[in-house]
Amino acid sequence: MTKKRKKRRAAPNRLLWIVLFVIAGIVTSKFITPAAGESTKYSCELAVPAFTTTPAKSQIIEHIGYIVSYNSSTKNPNWVGYELTDEEVQGVVGREANFTCDPMVKGAQAIDYDYKNSGWDRGHMAPAADMKWSKQAMEESFYLTNVSPQNQKLNRGVWKKLEELTRNRAELYGSVIVISGPIFNGTGQKSIGENRVKIPDAFFKVLLTDYNEKYRAIGFICKNEAEKKRLKEYAMSIDDVEEITGLDFFTQLPDEVECEVECSFSAPFWGLQ
Repeated sequence: MTKKRKKRRAAPNRLLWIVLFVIAGIVTSKFITPAAGESTKYSCELAVPAFTTTPAKSQIIEHIGYIVSYNSSTKNPNWVGYELTDEEVQGVVGREANFTCDPMVKGAQAIDYDYKNSGWDRGHMAPAADMKWSKQAMEESFYLTNVSPQNQKLNRGVWKKLEELTRNRAELYGSVIVISGPIFNGTGQKSIGENRVKIPDAFFKVLLTDYNEKYRAIGFICKNEAEKKRLKEYAMSIDDVEEITGLDFFTQLPDEVECEVECSFSAPFWGLQ
């Protein structure tokens, strides 16, 4: 389930080396060029869900640490996906970035001032603590395409616990696919700021891991309000999350595997008591 490429053997002669170098440049050209000292992280297909109906004014943006489907109408991500590995959890890059606009957005987007004095947190979908493995990844996690207006107590309570659970499982099982995003239930959404950033009604997070050659998954949905329930009470099957969000997760898996993975979940496997 890893994205990182295996090292090539040394070329037997100079001409072959040049050919391989050119080919490698073509293959990797669609990915963002890392800053000095950075290593490119390739995208993970399993982190990209499919829409039942694709929202208008949406675009896919790939950063070094995550992929986002951004919605210029709601000024929120539709979803944010990435793979978190056990090695990445051990990263040491500090949280020193500021929230900024995403330079890759085509069209309208939120600005940091929209959140000022709004009473709503800038809730990360791909948390900064999952991006400590790279300075570039850390900085890009603070793009406003990766955040939504989130209840302060949710962001600093249940949502934070879900993020900690994710890192714990990545360390334990080697890697975890993570997809998160906001949920909008109606048409009369409240908003904040001059750019009218829509306030979500709830948030989802789904996790998938391949442990001992067996895929396992779990989903969570949290209302965008202050709640103090156990994480287990937010848990549900992937099928249930799909029904609520209109997203189709893990379509790259064989149909029989996808069906088995998405219809149920094991709370103990995910550390839920």
